[in-house]
Amino acid sequence: MDLKNEVPDGAEFIGHLSSFLPSAVKQQLIYIHSLYVWSMKQRDRRVDGWPLLDSPLPTLLLTAGYLLLVWLGPRLMRHRQPMQLRAPLVLYNLAVSLLNLYIGLELAMVAWKQGYSWLCEPVDYSTSPEAMRITSALWFYYISKLLEFADTAFFVLRKKNGQITFLHVYHHSTMFLLWWIGMRWVAGGSAFVGAMLNSFVHVLMYLYYGLSAIGPRLQPYLWWKKYLTMLQLLQFFVALVLGVNALRLDCPFPLWMQYTLVIYMISFILLFLNFYIHAYSTGKARSARAQNGVDPPSERKNTTNGFTDLRHKNGYHRVASGGDGGRPKQL
Repeated sequence: MDLKNEVPDGAEFIGHLSSFLPSAVKQQLIYIHSLYVWSMKQRDRRVDGWPLLDSPLPTLLLTAGYLLLVWLGPRLMRHRQPMQLRAPLVLYNLAVSLLNLYIGLELAMVAWKQGYSWLCEPVDYSTSPEAMRITSALWFYYISKLLEFADTAFFVLRKKNGQITFLHVYHHSTMFLLWWIGMRWVAGGSAFVGAMLNSFVHVLMYLYYGLSAIGPRLQPYLWWKKYLTMLQLLQFFVALVLGVNALRLDCPFPLWMQYTLVIYMISFILLFLNFYIHAYSTGKARSARAQNGVDPPSERKNTTNGFTDLRHKNGYHRVASGGDGGRPKQL
């Protein structure tokens, strides 16, 4: 779609559809498209022409491709041997960590220089250098959500299908979609807070994954893994509190986005708490079975090389398991 011209009228757009569609369906499509036309007229025109932003179609297609990977990938790998991919895993995780470091620092430095408020910051739609630096950093953040689809691809290729949970898929697919919306309408202002916090958390998260993928010799130095999930949950609570407070203050940041943020953070908190409730109960059950010398196959099959990979089951870390005092076996 060429955004240099106005978005075409809904009726004209639907008129190109085949005539076999029922009249009621056509009317609904015209209405939906008219809403799209109206919303695109309110867009942030500073990012017109930026990669993947002129139309929602590329983002929707990439997300659909990701969901196809989730469904089809394990089926294609069913009769194949799992891939090790140690070197690609190390390089990928460290690269994503560095990208998030750049994004987080860029957002933090500009926000500090401009005196941005964490409590309420309207979007600066100007083309000033500082405003465009924030917008550019947020675009890289949006792209990072696309790159993180590779998390799932690695799970598929390594046949770690147990890690492709609802939480994992929900997180990856919705973040990419929602940040297309963010880039098109609110690429600045209070949007910097959530992106900045998440980027800094991801620096540590992907750094841990990269170091862990190097091999068991680094495990004694990765004692801080248990704090990653705590940081992840903390950022959700901080974002939720800031979002609710912005609504209380009647912050001039777009109201619809504030409500979206609050609802989205609540969904993450509920999903993570649900995991912890089940993980705590499972932990007690495992302890009882261990005292009786029982290790059922349902648990053994998820343990590979001395590790139970909970990277996306709990959100974000791996815990040592198995024998040898919890130390991983040689890969």
